[in-house]
Amino acid sequence: MDKKPTALVTGANSGIGQVIATRLAQSGYDVAINFKVNGTIADNIARQLQQQYGTVAISIHADVGNRKEVDEMFRTVIDRFGYLDALVNNAAIQVWKPLLEVQDSEWDLVLNTNLKGCFLCTQRAAHHMKQQGSGAIVNIGSGCNKVPFPRLAPYTVSKGGIEMLTRCAAVEFGPLGIRVNCVAPGAIDTERTRGDQADFAETWAALTPLRRIGTPDDIASAVEFLLSDRASFISGQTLWVDGGLFTQAPWPTSDTDFKVSGEG
Repeated sequence: MDKKPTALVTGANSGIGQVIATRLAQSGYDVAINFKVNGTIADNIARQLQQQYGTVAISIHADVGNRKEVDEMFRTVIDRFGYLDALVNNAAIQVWKPLLEVQDSEWDLVLNTNLKGCFLCTQRAAHHMKQQGSGAIVNIGSGCNKVPFPRLAPYTVSKGGIEMLTRCAAVEFGPLGIRVNCVAPGAIDTERTRGDQADFAETWAALTPLRRIGTPDDIASAVEFLLSDRASFISGQTLWVDGGLFTQAPWPTSDTDFKVSGEG
């Protein structure tokens, strides 16, 4: 009988992380839902996934930027599941401030959660995956993997670092049978983005070549694919799930005004 795949998703008690965990449970994974706050919500999500999909789902508290708590989280996952096939590094926070106003404590908090947390969980997962000779890791990046976002310097730096960490890990872990990739979302419709900007959907849809913003399901689909055997020869890559937003150049004229000559 084939073993059931298992996955750990960090920051999975809300937003994109919750949708990723739900998609993986729906696809047959046993899922560990990491949270730092709102444990009751995480417990309820785990209970709902078990009832709806007949999977094993557990909630685990850990600050991903704290090595002791990360170690304990992975001990719990392995004790419960016996092995780990997939890790999704989704946990992230941000601070909206001009760079000149960012405090040391704010910088440390964002970098510890987003980048150090990704490092700690990746390293810990790889130790287990190395023993079984296989595994897949997906890190959640951002549009600021490619371009700087105003008033989001610590977040931008952390996400740029995650992309390079993805490449380093893919190169070193490839001989161990472990694949590592990054998914970089564009403008995504979540409770947080709706709170950040009242006209978020309209504003960013107009800027996106596909003329809509993305959904958490769009991100979950990309993550599910990269974790699956269908992506068995893909590693070290960043998959942009942004409707073309960060591919286009900032042309000085609109597409209706721009004329292409028939020469050459």
